[in-house]
Amino acid sequence: MVTTAYPIPEGFTELEVFVIGTALLVEALLGFSLNMLTIVSYWKIKEVRTPGNFLVFNLALSDCGICINAFIAAFSSFLRYWPYGSEGCQIHGFHGFLTALTSISSAAAVAWDRYHQYCTRSKLQWGSVVSMAMFLWLFSAFWAAMPLLGWGEYDYEPLRTCCTLDYTKGDRNYITYLIPLAFFNFVIPVFIILTAHQSIDHKFKKTGQFKFNTGLPVKALVICWGPYSLLCSYAAIESVAFISPKVLMIPAIIAKSSPAVNALIYALGNENYRGGIWQFLTGQKMEKSEVDNKMK
Repeated sequence: MVTTAYPIPEGFTELEVFVIGTALLVEALLGFSLNMLTIVSYWKIKEVRTPGNFLVFNLALSDCGICINAFIAAFSSFLRYWPYGSEGCQIHGFHGFLTALTSISSAAAVAWDRYHQYCTRSKLQWGSVVSMAMFLWLFSAFWAAMPLLGWGEYDYEPLRTCCTLDYTKGDRNYITYLIPLAFFNFVIPVFIILTAHQSIDHKFKKTGQFKFNTGLPVKALVICWGPYSLLCSYAAIESVAFISPKVLMIPAIIAKSSPAVNALIYALGNENYRGGIWQFLTGQKMEKSEVDNKMK
């Protein structure tokens, strides 16, 4: 029996292709497992089903989408080629952007809810959080759909085993799309997360009760998505043709780690949610104090 051996993508060694595929697979499996645990615990444990935790649940949904996208990229990397054709590339690019943008904006929504929880007398109610979640998905879908309509463009990553926004051209079409995309979907979320948690940190200092690390959410977002945002922004100013293909893949790989990081921060790092996960896994009821202290 003769098998077809596809050539190694240009600019990569066989080991590098294997390492990239393995990294994507590990990120996909770890992130998907943690976020599915978050989702199932939310549905199974009544005490966890609060309006604020619904936003964490929504974040986990979008992060599961990122993991599915990463798993497809990992599978294609092991094949050494993209097996789904040009239409599959467009779908993969749209799906990746939809879930990534929703994940980033959902993290900002959680920060906004935390601000209300700890810094004001009011709390977000069910109508508000459900409407907010729907808006985030629709708003992200709008920006993710634009390259399919000609504003921006989806194309292969340098490894040519996954698809994303084509930042290699750096033309007017790309720049006019990137600027509002980055402003509304990265700059504003980072600003909301930063200012909300600064206010919360000030409140914690006044009360002397530090319920969670207020600097971690914004640091995680910047570390996970900052390199990819920086690459796309640089491509709008200078050509990235001189940069090694393997270097260009690094920001995307770092970004794919965000689902696992988010699960650790927003679910396992949330006392109320963590108690619900423990109850789901062990069957042991949460303590009353944990239920009352609904950390978001």
